[in-house]
Amino acid sequence: MIIGIGTDICDIRRIEQSIENFGERFLNKTFTQLEQSYSQKKARPAMTYAKRFAAKEAVAKALAGTETGALSWTSVEIQNDPSGRPFAVLTKDAKVRADTRCPDGHTLIIHLSLSDDYPYATAFAIAEAIPDVRQGK
Repeated sequence: MIIGIGTDICDIRRIEQSIENFGERFLNKTFTQLEQSYSQKKARPAMTYAKRFAAKEAVAKALAGTETGALSWTSVEIQNDPSGRPFAVLTKDAKVRADTRCPDGHTLIIHLSLSDDYPYATAFAIAEAIPDVRQGK
């Protein structure tokens, strides 16, 4: 069952400006070390950061439900599997919120799609509760 959906658009130029103005202070507040390492290896790091920024917002919206409070930036970490498909890892307050939104006997999965077309990056997230299946039953 769908728990929530979220989408966000981010102006890549805004991320470029934040990196230029605030450097590591902005990066450390907003992105995990893994996200920073991944983004810095790219030809256009700001574009990769912007997609992750939009993804964090989209995931927060998908998990919002009746709660409107923001999540800490680093509690939603955007990673990529070996094929390049993005996925979200939830920790701290994002994990707590996900656990409260997911019914008993279900596992929460975040489906995530990222895209960019300079000067914009966009993300779409679907939070889905999948029934737990026990082997042998």
